[in-house]
Amino acid sequence: MLLLLILCPSCTGLWITTECGKLQVSPGEIVVLPQGFRFAVDFPDGPSRGYVAEIYGTHFQLPDLGPIGANGLAASRDFLVPKAWFEECSRPGYTIIQKFGGELFTAKQDFSPFNVVAWHGNYVPYKYDLKKFCPYNTVLIDHSDPSINTVLTAPTDKPGVALIDFVVFPPRWLVAEHTFRPPYYHRNCMSEFMGLIYGGYEAKADGFLPGGASLHSCMTPHGPDTKTYEATIAQGNDAGPYKITNTMAFMFESALIPRICKWAVESPSVDHDYYQCWIGLKSHFSHGADANSNGV
Repeated sequence: MLLLLILCPSCTGLWITTECGKLQVSPGEIVVLPQGFRFAVDFPDGPSRGYVAEIYGTHFQLPDLGPIGANGLAASRDFLVPKAWFEECSRPGYTIIQKFGGELFTAKQDFSPFNVVAWHGNYVPYKYDLKKFCPYNTVLIDHSDPSINTVLTAPTDKPGVALIDFVVFPPRWLVAEHTFRPPYYHRNCMSEFMGLIYGGYEAKADGFLPGGASLHSCMTPHGPDTKTYEATIAQGNDAGPYKITNTMAFMFESALIPRICKWAVESPSVDHDYYQCWIGLKSHFSHGADANSNGV
C-alpha cells in the first residue's frame, strides 16, 4: 500500500522538514510526500491553511502529453527536491505520529528522526511551483475539458481513468469565438473537489474565497453561477480576447465517490445556501422559424 500527500498552502508559507532535507513551500506551490517518510511541518509566518490529498496504491506522475508532444503542462525540470540536511542532537520525549492501517499511532524517542546524512535515488519528497505550469487551451472555438490542465495524475489500472488528477486553473488567455467561455454546465462520472489558493474563480463571481472549497460528487450537475452566466451571455459574440489574472484555483478529480466526514458536515463554515447561486438562471434559447417539433 502506497500513501502520498499533496499539500497546497493558500495563506502563509510552510517549512517542511523531511529525512531527505528541508522544503520551503509558499502559497502557489505544492509538495508531494511519499509513503514512509518522516516529516514535520513548521509555520514560520504564523497559522496557515491549505488543502491535502491522500492516496493509496499508486504514484503521482506526469500525465501523458499525447498530441501535445514533448513540451507543455508541468515540466519535469521544474520539480525540486530537498538538499541533504540532518540534525544530530538529543531530543528527549520526541513524539513520532505514524499512520498505519487507517489508524494513528504514537511513539516516543530521545533523538531526532531527521538524521539522514546523505541520500540518492528518485523516491523522494518534491515540490512544484504552479506558476511554472504551461497551460493549453482552445485558440478558436469550443471549450477544452479541464483535464487539459492536469499537473499530476495517479492512474488506475483502467486506461484513461484516474484515482485522482490534480488539475490547476492558472492565469491564462481566453480567446474562443462563438463559445461560452466559462466552465460549461455539466455532470460527469468523476467527483470534483475544487479549491482556491489565491485570487478569484472565473465560474463563481461571489462566495468562493481563498481557502474555501466545493465538492460536486459524480453525476451532480453544476456550472457557473447566475451572475457569471448572465454577464457572459450579455457579451454575445463581441467579446474579444481577455486574460484571467490573479488567480490560482485547482481541482482534485477522482473516479471514486468521496465520503464526507462528520467534522466537515457539521462545520459552521458550510455554505447551506450554495444552491442559490443558480437561482434566477433564465433560458436564452428559442425555436427558430424553420425548426420542427423535434428541434432539428
